[in-house]
Amino acid sequence: MNRHDHRQADELRPISFIPHIAPNATASVLASFGNTRVICAVTIEEDVPRWMKVQKVEGGWLSAEYSMLPYSTLDRKRRDITSGKLDGRSSEIQRLIGRSLRAAVDLSKIGQRTVWIDCDVLQADGGTRTASISGASVALAMALNKLVAEGKLAEMPMKQLVAAISVGMLEGTPLLDLCYVEDRDADVDMNVVMTEGGQFVEVQGSGEEAVFTADEMAAMLALAGKGIRELNALQREAIAAADRPAAEDLSALQALFAR
Repeated sequence: MNRHDHRQADELRPISFIPHIAPNATASVLASFGNTRVICAVTIEEDVPRWMKVQKVEGGWLSAEYSMLPYSTLDRKRRDITSGKLDGRSSEIQRLIGRSLRAAVDLSKIGQRTVWIDCDVLQADGGTRTASISGASVALAMALNKLVAEGKLAEMPMKQLVAAISVGMLEGTPLLDLCYVEDRDADVDMNVVMTEGGQFVEVQGSGEEAVFTADEMAAMLALAGKGIRELNALQREAIAAADRPAAEDLSALQALFAR
């Protein structure tokens, strides 16, 4: 079938992780999956939640927050603060981000600290949760590397990277990394989170007024595995290049928004 953006069925959108997008954070990246763009920032707080102190839980904690900025969609999205509460979708996604990143970190090794992960969607074209998880993993690795380099941590507490990707069935064809139009029209859509070692962290899938077979599910999971291996390679490149001159990041940012 011909995809909306002319990709092959097993092809990722153009993906990049541009570091240092939020200078006041401990580490940050602008994660781009095609036209979906998310700022993923990590801030380290030298304290732990009260419940950990009360229960005398050793180590630290990791928590995530997720939001879509009002101008990230075609129709302006109202800020959650105007309704006085976080909408159900945002709440579900930020819990997913937190679970996904906690699976990658040995919290007992980060000391009495809280790792805050903030994911803010600048532009949404499908896959905002997968871009958030994949970008947050890069920013988290950068932040923890920084703490190790500063002597605040004795060893790297991040066990391995995690990444996430969407897959789906459209007109009987399994597709990788759905853009908004494909996600809207898909008979089945699924979000898959995996570790760098190939283990599943979470699988979210459902038929959209449709059903799917075991063979179709296997085909989608195989596509997800392929996509996540490619994402892991891009994540590693971004982490290795995190110390490059700021001028290179500016050039990459200008090129991204010139597309």
